[in-house]
Amino acid sequence: METQVDKVEVDQQDIEKNKIMGVLGYIIFLIPLLAARESKYAMFHANQGLLLFLTAVIINVVGGIIPIIGWILIIPLGNLAVFILAIMGIINAANGNVKPLPLIGKYTILK
Repeated sequence: METQVDKVEVDQQDIEKNKIMGVLGYIIFLIPLLAARESKYAMFHANQGLLLFLTAVIINVVGGIIPIIGWILIIPLGNLAVFILAIMGIINAANGNVKPLPLIGKYTILK
C-alpha cells in the first residue's frame, strides 16, 4: 500500500466518459476494475471504493470480536461513517472530482 502524494492527473474527456464507472467504484469496486481498466479516473474511484470496502470489513470484524461495546458502538457508528464516506465518494465521482476520501483516501492499492 502506498500513500498518494501526487494528485491524480485526469483529462476532462476521461472524466466525462467514465463518470458512471467512477460512481460504480463506490458501490461495487470490481466493475470499473474490469470494465474501465485503462481509465485513470475510474481506477482512482475503484481504489477509493476498495479502501472503503476494506475499512467496512475491518470495522465489522473488530466490532464483532469485541463483545457489547463492539456490538453497540463500533459496528453501528463505524458503518455509519463508511456510509457517509461512500456518499461523499459518489458525489465526488458524479461531479467529476478527483478528491481522496477523508482519513482513508490517501492510500493506493490499485495502480
